[in-house]
Amino acid sequence: MGGVQEEEFCAYHPSWDDPSCAHNLAVWVCGVDDLRLLPYKVSHQLGCNDVRVEVKAVGICGSDVHYVKKLRNSRVAMKEPMVLGHESAGVICEVGSSVTNLKVGDRVALEAGIACGCCTLCKEGRYNLCRDVRFFGSPPTNGSLAKEVVHPASLCHKIPDCLTFEEGAMCEPLSVGVHACRRAKIGPGKRVLILGSGPIGLVVLLVAKAFGATTIYLTDIDEKRLTVAIALGADGTLRVSSDMNDLGDEIVKIQKMVGSVVDVTFDCVGVTKTMSTALKATGSGGKVCLVGMGQDQMILPLTAAAAREVDVLGIFRFGLTKEEIEAGFKTSAVAGDAIKVMFTI
Repeated sequence: MGGVQEEEFCAYHPSWDDPSCAHNLAVWVCGVDDLRLLPYKVSHQLGCNDVRVEVKAVGICGSDVHYVKKLRNSRVAMKEPMVLGHESAGVICEVGSSVTNLKVGDRVALEAGIACGCCTLCKEGRYNLCRDVRFFGSPPTNGSLAKEVVHPASLCHKIPDCLTFEEGAMCEPLSVGVHACRRAKIGPGKRVLILGSGPIGLVVLLVAKAFGATTIYLTDIDEKRLTVAIALGADGTLRVSSDMNDLGDEIVKIQKMVGSVVDVTFDCVGVTKTMSTALKATGSGGKVCLVGMGQDQMILPLTAAAAREVDVLGIFRFGLTKEEIEAGFKTSAVAGDAIKVMFTI
Protein backbone atom coordinates (compact mmCIF):
# COMPACT_ATOMS: atom_id res chain seq x y z
CA MET A 1 0.00 0.00 0.00
CA GLY A 2 1.39 3.37 -0.91
CA GLY A 3 1.77 6.46 1.20
CA VAL A 4 -0.69 9.26 1.83
CA GLN A 5 -1.45 11.42 -1.20
CA GLU A 6 0.02 14.91 -0.87
CA GLU A 7 -3.38 16.59 -1.22
CA GLU A 8 -4.73 14.55 1.75
CA PHE A 9 -2.01 15.77 4.13
CA CYS A 10 -2.14 19.14 5.92
CA ALA A 11 1.49 20.19 6.53
CA TYR A 12 0.76 22.58 9.42
CA HIS A 13 0.09 22.36 13.15
CA PRO A 14 -1.11 25.22 15.42
CA SER A 15 1.50 24.39 18.10
CA TRP A 16 4.18 25.88 15.90
CA ASP A 17 2.81 29.42 16.18
CA ASP A 18 1.99 29.34 19.90
CA PRO A 19 4.67 31.31 21.84
CA SER A 20 3.63 29.64 25.11
CA CYS A 21 5.11 26.31 24.01
CA ALA A 22 8.32 27.55 22.40
CA HIS A 23 10.39 25.93 25.17
CA ASN A 24 9.01 22.44 24.50
CA LEU A 25 10.64 21.27 21.29
CA ALA A 26 9.64 17.98 19.69
CA VAL A 27 10.50 15.92 16.61
CA TRP A 28 7.65 16.28 14.12
CA VAL A 29 6.98 14.31 10.94
CA CYS A 30 5.98 17.09 8.54
CA GLY A 31 5.98 15.08 5.32
CA VAL A 32 7.71 12.14 3.64
CA ASP A 33 11.32 12.07 4.91
CA ASP A 34 10.67 15.49 6.46
CA LEU A 35 11.58 15.62 10.17
CA ARG A 36 11.66 18.96 11.98
CA LEU A 37 12.42 20.16 15.50
CA LEU A 38 9.46 22.42 16.33
CA PRO A 39 7.42 23.57 19.36
CA TYR A 40 4.88 21.17 20.83
CA LYS A 41 2.03 22.36 23.05
CA VAL A 42 1.13 20.26 26.06
CA SER A 43 -1.25 21.22 28.84
CA HIS A 44 0.04 23.96 31.17
CA GLN A 45 -2.45 22.91 33.85
CA LEU A 46 -2.23 19.29 34.92
CA GLY A 47 -5.26 17.12 35.43
CA CYS A 48 -5.53 15.89 39.00
CA ASN A 49 -4.36 12.38 38.00
CA ASP A 50 -1.67 13.45 35.51
CA VAL A 51 2.06 14.07 35.74
CA ARG A 52 4.46 16.14 33.70
CA VAL A 53 7.51 14.20 32.54
CA GLU A 54 10.84 15.56 31.34
CA VAL A 55 11.69 13.00 28.67
CA LYS A 56 15.22 11.60 28.82
CA ALA A 57 15.29 8.74 26.29
CA VAL A 58 13.08 7.60 23.40
CA GLY A 59 13.51 4.46 21.30
CA ILE A 60 12.81 4.40 17.57
CA CYS A 61 10.35 1.72 16.45
CA GLY A 62 9.69 0.32 12.99
CA SER A 63 6.31 2.07 13.03
CA ASP A 64 8.10 5.42 13.44
CA VAL A 65 10.13 4.68 10.32
CA HIS A 66 6.96 3.82 8.37
CA TYR A 67 5.40 7.17 9.28
CA VAL A 68 8.54 9.00 8.17
CA LYS A 69 8.78 7.11 4.88
CA LYS A 70 5.09 6.73 3.96
CA LEU A 71 3.04 8.86 6.39
CA ARG A 72 1.26 5.64 7.36
CA ASN A 73 1.78 2.41 9.25
CA SER A 74 -0.27 -0.45 7.80
CA ARG A 75 -3.89 0.83 7.73
CA VAL A 76 -3.27 3.89 9.94
CA ALA A 77 -2.54 7.06 7.95
CA MET A 78 -1.41 10.51 9.05
CA LYS A 79 -3.58 13.46 8.03
CA GLU A 80 -1.47 16.17 9.66
CA PRO A 81 2.03 16.55 11.17
CA MET A 82 2.69 14.34 14.19
CA VAL A 83 5.25 14.06 16.99
CA LEU A 84 7.04 10.70 16.83
CA GLY A 85 7.88 8.26 19.60
CA HIS A 86 6.22 5.84 22.00
CA GLU A 87 9.12 4.05 23.71
CA SER A 88 10.13 6.54 26.38
CA ALA A 89 11.46 7.19 29.86
CA GLY A 90 12.08 10.32 31.87
CA VAL A 91 11.84 12.21 35.17
CA ILE A 92 8.69 13.47 36.88
CA CYS A 93 8.84 17.28 37.08
CA GLU A 94 5.26 18.01 38.24
CA VAL A 95 2.41 15.95 39.70
CA GLY A 96 -1.35 16.43 39.73
CA SER A 97 -3.21 17.15 42.95
CA SER A 98 -4.53 13.59 43.37
CA VAL A 99 -1.31 11.73 42.51
CA THR A 100 0.08 9.86 45.53
CA ASN A 101 2.21 7.09 44.00
CA LEU A 102 4.73 9.39 42.26
CA LYS A 103 6.69 12.47 43.24
CA VAL A 104 8.88 15.06 41.54
CA GLY A 105 12.25 13.52 40.71
CA ASP A 106 11.01 9.95 40.22
CA ARG A 107 12.46 8.15 37.21
CA VAL A 108 9.72 6.50 35.15
CA ALA A 109 9.03 4.47 32.01
CA LEU A 110 5.91 5.60 30.15
CA GLU A 111 3.23 3.14 29.04
CA ALA A 112 2.21 4.55 25.66
CA GLY A 113 -1.49 3.66 25.36
CA ILE A 114 -4.30 5.51 27.14
CA ALA A 115 -7.39 3.27 27.11
CA CYS A 116 -10.94 4.32 28.02
CA GLY A 117 -11.04 2.12 31.13
CA CYS A 118 -14.81 1.65 30.78
CA CYS A 119 -15.45 -0.82 27.95
CA THR A 120 -15.78 -4.59 28.37
CA LEU A 121 -12.26 -5.26 27.08
CA CYS A 122 -10.74 -2.73 29.48
CA LYS A 123 -12.64 -4.25 32.40
CA GLU A 124 -11.36 -7.70 31.40
CA GLY A 125 -7.78 -6.41 31.51
CA ARG A 126 -7.37 -6.48 27.72
CA TYR A 127 -7.09 -2.71 27.49
CA ASN A 128 -4.68 -2.97 24.56
CA LEU A 129 -7.72 -3.91 22.44
CA CYS A 130 -9.82 -0.91 23.52
CA ARG A 131 -11.41 0.72 20.47
CA ASP A 132 -10.92 4.19 21.95
CA VAL A 133 -7.28 3.80 22.98
CA ARG A 134 -5.00 6.78 22.34
CA PHE A 135 -1.46 5.61 21.66
CA PHE A 136 1.67 7.79 21.60
CA GLY A 137 2.88 8.44 18.05
CA SER A 138 -0.14 6.83 16.36
CA PRO A 139 -2.51 9.19 14.49
CA PRO A 140 -4.17 11.31 15.69
CA THR A 141 -2.20 11.17 18.97
CA ASN A 142 1.20 12.86 19.20
CA GLY A 143 4.17 10.95 20.56
CA SER A 144 6.80 11.38 23.25
CA LEU A 145 9.91 12.47 21.32
CA ALA A 146 9.75 15.88 22.99
CA LYS A 147 11.35 17.77 25.85
CA GLU A 148 8.30 17.17 28.04
CA VAL A 149 4.95 15.38 27.91
CA VAL A 150 1.87 15.14 30.14
CA HIS A 151 0.66 11.62 30.90
CA PRO A 152 -1.64 9.77 33.35
CA ALA A 153 0.24 8.88 36.53
CA SER A 154 -1.18 5.34 36.38
CA LEU A 155 0.74 4.77 33.13
CA CYS A 156 4.09 5.96 34.48
CA HIS A 157 6.05 3.11 36.06
CA LYS A 158 9.00 3.73 38.37
CA ILE A 159 12.34 2.60 36.97
CA PRO A 160 14.57 0.62 39.35
CA ASP A 161 17.86 2.31 40.21
CA CYS A 162 19.75 -0.43 38.39
CA LEU A 163 18.31 0.66 35.01
CA THR A 164 19.36 3.56 32.81
CA PHE A 165 16.81 5.77 31.07
CA GLU A 166 17.66 4.00 27.81
CA GLU A 167 16.90 0.63 29.39
CA GLY A 168 13.71 2.08 30.84
CA ALA A 169 12.59 3.12 27.36
CA MET A 170 13.28 -0.45 26.21
CA CYS A 171 10.53 -1.69 28.52
CA GLU A 172 7.85 -0.79 25.95
CA PRO A 173 9.13 -3.10 23.18
CA LEU A 174 10.08 -5.69 25.79
CA SER A 175 6.49 -5.62 27.00
CA VAL A 176 5.44 -6.76 23.53
CA GLY A 177 7.75 -9.75 23.99
CA VAL A 178 6.33 -10.45 27.45
CA HIS A 179 2.77 -10.30 26.11
CA ALA A 180 3.63 -12.63 23.20
CA CYS A 181 5.32 -15.18 25.46
CA ARG A 182 2.42 -15.05 27.92
CA ARG A 183 -0.09 -15.63 25.12
CA ALA A 184 1.95 -18.58 23.83
CA LYS A 185 2.49 -19.97 27.36
CA ILE A 186 6.28 -20.13 27.07
CA GLY A 187 8.01 -21.93 29.92
CA PRO A 188 10.51 -24.69 30.69
CA GLY A 189 10.45 -27.49 28.14
CA LYS A 190 9.21 -25.34 25.26
CA ARG A 191 11.19 -25.39 22.01
CA VAL A 192 10.86 -22.06 20.26
CA LEU A 193 11.39 -20.82 16.71
CA ILE A 194 11.45 -17.07 16.01
CA LEU A 195 11.08 -15.85 12.43
CA GLY A 196 12.66 -12.42 12.07
CA SER A 197 15.63 -11.16 14.06
CA GLY A 198 14.81 -7.46 14.07
CA PRO A 199 14.24 -5.58 17.35
CA ILE A 200 10.95 -7.35 18.19
CA GLY A 201 12.30 -10.79 17.29
CA LEU A 202 15.28 -10.18 19.52
CA VAL A 203 13.20 -9.02 22.48
CA VAL A 204 11.02 -12.12 22.08
CA LEU A 205 14.28 -14.10 22.27
CA LEU A 206 15.26 -12.33 25.51
CA VAL A 207 11.85 -12.84 27.09
CA ALA A 208 11.57 -16.48 26.00
CA LYS A 209 14.96 -17.12 27.62
CA ALA A 210 13.82 -15.36 30.79
CA PHE A 211 10.68 -17.51 30.81
CA GLY A 212 12.78 -20.68 30.67
CA ALA A 213 12.35 -21.92 27.08
CA THR A 214 14.52 -25.00 26.51
CA THR A 215 15.82 -24.06 23.05
CA ILE A 216 15.37 -20.96 20.89
CA TYR A 217 16.25 -20.69 17.20
CA LEU A 218 15.96 -17.67 14.92
CA THR A 219 15.84 -16.99 11.19
CA ASP A 220 16.36 -13.81 9.19
CA ILE A 221 17.46 -12.59 5.77
CA ASP A 222 20.22 -10.46 7.37
CA GLU A 223 23.34 -12.21 8.64
CA LYS A 224 24.25 -9.28 10.90
CA ARG A 225 20.99 -9.59 12.80
CA LEU A 226 21.58 -13.30 13.26
CA THR A 227 25.00 -12.52 14.73
CA VAL A 228 23.29 -10.34 17.33
CA ALA A 229 20.82 -13.15 18.04
CA ILE A 230 23.68 -15.54 18.82
CA ALA A 231 25.26 -12.91 21.09
CA LEU A 232 21.96 -12.62 22.97
CA GLY A 233 21.77 -16.36 23.58
CA ALA A 234 20.07 -18.01 20.60
CA ASP A 235 20.80 -21.73 20.32
CA GLY A 236 21.10 -21.48 16.55
CA THR A 237 20.25 -19.35 13.53
CA LEU A 238 19.46 -19.79 9.86
CA ARG A 239 19.77 -17.24 7.11
CA VAL A 240 16.75 -17.43 4.80
CA SER A 241 15.57 -15.61 1.69
CA SER A 242 12.45 -13.60 0.90
CA ASP A 243 11.67 -15.87 -2.09
CA MET A 244 8.59 -18.12 -1.70
CA ASN A 245 10.25 -20.65 -4.00
CA ASP A 246 12.80 -21.38 -1.26
CA LEU A 247 10.14 -22.22 1.33
CA GLY A 248 10.30 -26.02 1.02
CA ASP A 249 14.09 -26.20 1.27
CA GLU A 250 14.10 -23.81 4.22
CA ILE A 251 11.56 -25.90 6.14
CA VAL A 252 13.93 -28.88 5.80
CA LYS A 253 16.86 -26.75 7.00
CA ILE A 254 14.87 -25.47 9.98
CA GLN A 255 13.90 -29.02 10.98
CA LYS A 256 17.52 -30.10 10.71
CA MET A 257 18.71 -27.09 12.74
CA VAL A 258 16.17 -27.58 15.53
CA GLY A 259 16.61 -31.35 15.61
CA SER A 260 13.23 -31.89 17.25
CA VAL A 261 9.63 -30.67 17.14
CA VAL A 262 9.01 -26.91 17.38
CA ASP A 263 6.43 -26.22 20.09
CA VAL A 264 5.92 -22.51 19.45
CA THR A 265 6.81 -20.33 16.48
CA PHE A 266 6.76 -16.53 16.72
CA ASP A 267 6.39 -14.76 13.38
CA CYS A 268 7.95 -11.37 14.04
CA VAL A 269 7.77 -10.32 10.38
CA GLY A 270 4.17 -10.96 9.41
CA VAL A 271 4.27 -11.61 5.67
CA THR A 272 3.00 -14.53 3.60
CA LYS A 273 6.33 -16.35 3.48
CA THR A 274 7.08 -16.16 7.19
CA MET A 275 3.56 -17.18 8.24
CA SER A 276 3.64 -20.06 5.75
CA THR A 277 6.98 -21.09 7.24
CA ALA A 278 5.55 -20.88 10.76
CA LEU A 279 2.52 -23.03 9.95
CA LYS A 280 4.65 -25.72 8.27
CA ALA A 281 7.57 -25.71 10.73
CA THR A 282 5.51 -25.89 13.93
CA GLY A 283 4.88 -29.36 15.28
CA SER A 284 1.44 -30.93 15.60
CA GLY A 285 -0.44 -29.50 18.56
CA GLY A 286 1.90 -26.51 18.67
CA LYS A 287 1.27 -22.79 18.51
CA VAL A 288 2.01 -20.04 16.00
CA CYS A 289 2.01 -16.51 17.40
CA LEU A 290 1.76 -13.69 14.85
CA VAL A 291 3.68 -10.73 16.29
CA GLY A 292 4.76 -8.79 13.19
CA MET A 293 2.27 -7.01 10.95
CA GLY A 294 4.08 -6.76 7.65
CA GLN A 295 1.02 -7.42 5.46
CA ASP A 296 -2.69 -6.70 5.82
CA GLN A 297 -3.74 -9.83 3.91
CA MET A 298 -2.08 -13.20 3.28
CA ILE A 299 -2.86 -16.46 1.48
CA LEU A 300 -1.83 -19.25 3.85
CA PRO A 301 -1.87 -23.09 4.10
CA LEU A 302 -4.30 -23.12 7.02
CA THR A 303 -6.11 -26.37 6.24
CA ALA A 304 -3.04 -28.56 6.70
CA ALA A 305 -2.12 -26.69 9.89
CA ALA A 306 -5.66 -27.06 11.24
CA ALA A 307 -5.55 -30.80 10.56
CA ARG A 308 -2.50 -30.95 12.85
CA GLU A 309 -4.26 -28.77 15.46
CA VAL A 310 -1.72 -25.98 15.20
CA ASP A 311 -3.19 -23.00 17.07
CA VAL A 312 -2.74 -19.52 15.60
CA LEU A 313 -2.56 -16.64 18.08
CA GLY A 314 -2.44 -12.92 17.47
CA ILE A 315 -1.08 -10.15 19.66
CA PHE A 316 -1.56 -6.40 19.52
CA ARG A 317 0.84 -4.25 21.49
CA PHE A 318 0.47 -5.41 25.11
CA GLY A 319 -1.85 -5.44 28.09
CA LEU A 320 0.10 -6.13 31.24
CA THR A 321 -0.41 -6.77 34.92
CA LYS A 322 1.89 -5.25 37.55
CA GLU A 323 3.81 -8.54 37.71
CA GLU A 324 4.34 -8.57 33.95
CA ILE A 325 5.61 -4.98 34.01
CA GLU A 326 8.15 -5.99 36.65
CA ALA A 327 9.23 -8.91 34.44
CA GLY A 328 9.81 -6.44 31.63
CA PHE A 329 12.06 -4.31 33.86
CA LYS A 330 14.11 -7.36 34.83
CA THR A 331 14.59 -8.40 31.21
CA SER A 332 15.45 -4.84 30.15
CA ALA A 333 18.55 -4.93 32.32
CA VAL A 334 19.86 -7.77 30.11
CA ALA A 335 18.97 -6.21 26.76
CA GLY A 336 21.60 -3.49 26.67
CA ASP A 337 21.78 -1.25 23.62
CA ALA A 338 22.51 -3.75 20.87
CA ILE A 339 19.06 -3.99 19.30
CA LYS A 340 17.43 -0.57 19.44
CA VAL A 341 18.12 2.93 18.14
CA MET A 342 17.69 5.33 21.06
CA PHE A 343 17.47 9.12 21.32
CA THR A 344 18.86 10.56 24.56
CA ILE A 345 17.29 13.96 25.20
